[in-house]
Amino acid sequence: MGMKTVSVVAALCAMAAASAIAAKIPAAELTVPLVYTNAQGATIPYRFAAPKTVEQGRRYPLVILFHGAGERGTNNVAQLVHGATDLLNYMREKGIEGYFIAGQCPNGKQWVDTPWNKLAHTMPEKPSESMALMIELIEKTMKELPVDRNRVLVTGISMGGYGTWDIVQRHPDWFAAAMPCCGGGDSTLAWKIRDVPIWAFHGDRDTTVPFRRSRDMVAALWAVDGKIRTANIPALGTAAGDRPTPIGTMSSPGSSYRGAVDRVSADHLHFP
Repeated sequence: MGMKTVSVVAALCAMAAASAIAAKIPAAELTVPLVYTNAQGATIPYRFAAPKTVEQGRRYPLVILFHGAGERGTNNVAQLVHGATDLLNYMREKGIEGYFIAGQCPNGKQWVDTPWNKLAHTMPEKPSESMALMIELIEKTMKELPVDRNRVLVTGISMGGYGTWDIVQRHPDWFAAAMPCCGGGDSTLAWKIRDVPIWAFHGDRDTTVPFRRSRDMVAALWAVDGKIRTANIPALGTAAGDRPTPIGTMSSPGSSYRGAVDRVSADHLHFP
């Protein structure tokens, strides 16, 4: 994995590491609202950002953000509440040109059709309706735009953490790295994603998504020598971002991954 990949993975893991930025531009101003419609007429709203200038012959990273349950709807802006502003500003300040997609799941729907309080689940044979549309959108984007297939990255929070695990397990060959926060996947399929660098975050007092959902995925990946790192955030709940913590890797939901960028840059994604 080259240094360019590391730089974008650092942006993914930071989400808000650039806390020193004096004035952040809202994600709504850095993205445009679009709607994806498939051949059957099904739709999903999403926010999209692209490089300022696309140079001929150059390929660019793609970062995908899956939002949580509280940001569902149809206004095509709520999905930007947690993380998007900080992530996009970090990329802007670091001069990282790339594509960005954040879809919005409708009310009453989920990225993964499983109850969040279950202690385990088997990945459904087919993705949820909303996830299926996101998969189509991502695939279309990678085919039609100059996306660097070695720098496609995905992250998500809570319900979006489930979405992150789900899409990586369905398409492990798509992703250079993933960062699920407070989600869960199918631990019996950990072998499918053993070669994908993953950094999992979860608060150990989460009362919405059981902490063991992340713990079990991490254990399953360790068992198959997966490229997994984890941050157990003591005394924190859903989104692992209620307040600053002594270990300095979490703060507010809008800047959930403070400090992670430095750690990723330091070890160049050399996972144990």
